[in-house]
Amino acid sequence: MEEVDTDSIEERFVSVEGAGVMHLLVAGTGQPLLLLHGLIGSGQSWRQNISFLAQDASVYAVDLFNMGKSERVPGLDAGLEATADRIAALMNALDLPKADIAAHSHGGAVAMMLAARHRNRVRRLILFAPANPFCKSRRLVIRFFQTRVGTWLARRVPLLPTHIHAKALGRMYGDPSRVAEGTLEGYTEGLNIPGTMDHVVQILRAWFDDMRLLHSMLGRLAEMPTLLIWGDRDRAVNLASAHRLQRTLTQSSLLVIQGAGHLPFEEMPEMCNHAMRDWLIGSEIQNSVTLTTEPA
Repeated sequence: MEEVDTDSIEERFVSVEGAGVMHLLVAGTGQPLLLLHGLIGSGQSWRQNISFLAQDASVYAVDLFNMGKSERVPGLDAGLEATADRIAALMNALDLPKADIAAHSHGGAVAMMLAARHRNRVRRLILFAPANPFCKSRRLVIRFFQTRVGTWLARRVPLLPTHIHAKALGRMYGDPSRVAEGTLEGYTEGLNIPGTMDHVVQILRAWFDDMRLLHSMLGRLAEMPTLLIWGDRDRAVNLASAHRLQRTLTQSSLLVIQGAGHLPFEEMPEMCNHAMRDWLIGSEIQNSVTLTTEPA
């Protein structure tokens, strides 16, 4: 595993109109690159990627709205459109006219909506298993969390024992033995802050409406240079949806990593770091590529 140079990473707090104070991890110089985490993650989710990518880019790993160390703003609209517009407002606050965006899971859906609504603000997209309208694998789970009982349970997730959280995180990996030290804490620390789970519940309540809206907007992304990266053991966003998304995004390439789960940039950071950097600096990736790894 490549050594993470934490000394080169700066913590920054930025006030964003309508969204309170946002927390970011910042490193490097060059073409701006925003990193957007998944549903209950934070900028810390990218800790094994930031320093490597900062060799060639100005990297901003964002704690999304009402997540991580960002301010909790009660009643904040959790829909994809509003969230994407707030990312554009964050870019204004950072004085970034345009940026590359790398994003994961729900953050990937936010990134696609950002590119659809603010096309001139996004240069390229790297999407790790983005939530998308073609994914069928978690619909029953999402519908459950939209019920009264599901909402009650979601708000009590922070109270669950550590071993339950660890088991859930392990299921997001192709091989749970690859969960690095400190990863679990990165996903659980922010959950106890009042307002976090309320925001997550609002995201889940709007999920299907947001996916229908995103589906209607995907045509705007047909010419957007996009790299899709998926693990072939992804239990959260099924690989079948990757192929449908790739056909819709006509300027996209698909990189499938054998043995990886839903978090390939954390599970196999070296491979993903090199793939991201090579693609961002202009190296060609074939239309569809499968990368194999040695057994852990």
